[in-house]
Amino acid sequence: MQKINEISILSGKGGTGKTSLAAALATLRKNTVVADCDVDAANLYLILEPEDYRTEKYISGHKAVIHYDICTQCGLCKDYCRFQAIERLPDPDSPEGKITIVETSCDGCWLCSRICPVKAIDMVPSDKSYWYTGNYRYGKMVRARLAPGEENSGKLVSVVREQARQTAEACGAKNIIIDGPPGTGCAAIASLTGADKVVVVTEPTGTGLHDMKRILDLAGRFRIKRYVVVNKSDLNAEMTDRIRKWCEQEGIPVIGYLPFDPEMVHAMVACKSITEWTPESIR
Repeated sequence: MQKINEISILSGKGGTGKTSLAAALATLRKNTVVADCDVDAANLYLILEPEDYRTEKYISGHKAVIHYDICTQCGLCKDYCRFQAIERLPDPDSPEGKITIVETSCDGCWLCSRICPVKAIDMVPSDKSYWYTGNYRYGKMVRARLAPGEENSGKLVSVVREQARQTAEACGAKNIIIDGPPGTGCAAIASLTGADKVVVVTEPTGTGLHDMKRILDLAGRFRIKRYVVVNKSDLNAEMTDRIRKWCEQEGIPVIGYLPFDPEMVHAMVACKSITEWTPESIR
């Protein structure tokens, strides 16, 4: 079986240009599989505009639901809920108030449903999230959208990456471009695991340098080949030089210095990557 090259594009903070770089790479050659693993705020589809041919629900966990026709309002569930997801709210029909579950605080631990003496609480699947597979103009794309307030984004990233691998094997693609989430959390770790290379996009600011170090340290723990791209490098030459020197000391190649260019905005508005919008910029 042919080895598939997985390139994960990450950033220590949001807004550095990670998705723009992923879109540029995804539109440089045909028969490429793209995995948008920023499932909490997916937006690469706005540029690549895939036509989805597969849509699947993702169960991110469970939420508690009270059946009030059975509930005796004893409050035992409220006393035991460590997440303070159950409250007794004012109710015109009851001077003591009404036991209510705060959905955004419910962790889905099942405790309330187990201790309820009359079995008035059920755990229902959180099934408002989806993952998709589709065709875009240069290949195939796997993406997902985690519903607001839902959890387990790391698990959903793993689902997206596994589907991307299966899609790449089926269509004979040699490369998978992974547009990962910003930061160093669970979803970023899931975007790194098993990747062949990681490209960290940073910007010449103090926070850009600080957060770049954090994500590069994380990638180093996975023994993954690390590379850096400095976006808008001409806006702060002093900070760009600091990033270059630090990367040299750590033995991490800086493979690109991208200047600030208003054409990037025009490309985004037209739903094109910068390499499509200004092909003369490729060199």
